[in-house]
Amino acid sequence: MSTAKLTIDLGAILTNWRRLNSMGPSETGAVVKANGYGLGAERVAGALASAGARSFFVAVAEEGPAVRKVVGHEAQIYIFSGHMVGDTQYIQNHDLIPLINSVDQLIYHVELLQNHPFGIQLDTGMNRLGMEPKEWQAVRELALQLNPKLIMSHLACADDREHAMNVEQHRLFLELTNDVAAPKSLAATGGILLGKDYHFDLTRPGIGLFGGLPFEEAKPVVSLDIPVIQIRDIKAGESVGYGNTWTAPTPRKIATISAGYADGIIRAMGSNTSLYSAGIQCPVVGRISMDLIGIDVSELAAPPTSLSLLNSTQRIDHLAANAGTIGYELLTSFGGRYKRLYREG
Repeated sequence: MSTAKLTIDLGAILTNWRRLNSMGPSETGAVVKANGYGLGAERVAGALASAGARSFFVAVAEEGPAVRKVVGHEAQIYIFSGHMVGDTQYIQNHDLIPLINSVDQLIYHVELLQNHPFGIQLDTGMNRLGMEPKEWQAVRELALQLNPKLIMSHLACADDREHAMNVEQHRLFLELTNDVAAPKSLAATGGILLGKDYHFDLTRPGIGLFGGLPFEEAKPVVSLDIPVIQIRDIKAGESVGYGNTWTAPTPRKIATISAGYADGIIRAMGSNTSLYSAGIQCPVVGRISMDLIGIDVSELAAPPTSLSLLNSTQRIDHLAANAGTIGYELLTSFGGRYKRLYREG
């Protein structure tokens, strides 16, 4: 078989959720948008529900049905994008809770689903989604009379614990929700790590569940093993891959592995990245192409049948740094060709 094997450790996800849950008395939900950060929303959400998670967050209404199927009818599923045109049947049929982002969305929701639950998203300075303070003040009394299930906002700089924006957004969120009885939520993974003052009634970890920064104590969740298709001996002065970008300084042994940028292995990480075999580093040589990558395996005692790109040594954020990006982008870019295997915890 020439497809790479992506192993997802569901037990590690549950451990990470429990660790984040232990950091304060508030309820701990789970963000499972983008197909569970690329790892499979149904498997991830189902495992989290079995561990006690009762509030889930998706980006758009179309993601809701798959999550509802595995979390049961008692769990809450919130939609960050709110109630958009075309969402009504998803929201009604699968009991989803839109997080209303504007006065127009509030009117639209009430007109189409008058008695259906909703939440409110407030913009406290990120300028991305949510009602701005003046907009909120204009509809606050009416919105609260309709008993929203949740009032939330999103921190822009929580990954930097010392950033002044964290304090300012916290202050404004308190000001905007003063005397509001509805449950409140401000913290995703980074916000949880800022301390209990940021937790309010419900936290919403995402990347921390999947082994990514800023949750440094997270257990690694994903491993990626890629088959070797062919190994060849090349002479000093010969090149590997498109553009002749790498030339062998001495005779080398080069393995061609069965993955590439079509599988989310970003070209920019090439010159900084190694794969591993029994703990031995094997550097990428030449350009990463769509389906194939050249790897220098000269230091190995025996020809490998596969090489490891993600493991306990080289985790998702190490690999992301090699490409000048973040772990979120890599996780959600992993392609559909991988054979996904799930390890129960």
